[in-house]
Amino acid sequence: MRIGELAERAGTTTRTLRYYESRGLLPARRTGNGHRTYDESDLRLLRQIRTLQDFGFDLEETRPFVECLRAGHPAGDACPASLAVYRRKLTELDGLIDQLRSVRTQVAEQLAQAEAFRSAAPGVDALDTAAEPLCEMTAAVVRDQRGTKDKGKKEGEAK
Repeated sequence: MRIGELAERAGTTTRTLRYYESRGLLPARRTGNGHRTYDESDLRLLRQIRTLQDFGFDLEETRPFVECLRAGHPAGDACPASLAVYRRKLTELDGLIDQLRSVRTQVAEQLAQAEAFRSAAPGVDALDTAAEPLCEMTAAVVRDQRGTKDKGKKEGEAK
């Protein structure tokens, strides 16, 4: 099949397929006149890549799965290297879950404090206290959630 048909069947673009080819993940065979040609095994490789990306794997993390399929295994996760990627991803996800739980706990605590304040001072309008925010969540946790990696800046601003 040609590149357009493969892209359509896989629900992606020809540009994406060319990019995967440039990264060595989806090599194309060429016809006599230079057109890319693919077969069902290429569609299977592409579906494996797309599924893993949907699960949050970056493109390089898909490589062991692709290599496993290319080696003739019935599934991309049938090889030790693929299993190692799964293990690393689970560790990464566990860390993210822990971080999210911590943020959730802080938000719940801030909500409880804000509700207690509102109950203790029912006549106080939120606009009257706008200069003094009730929420004192650390900037470091919020920035971590947004993906900021600049530790020096984080430490300076969190004080």
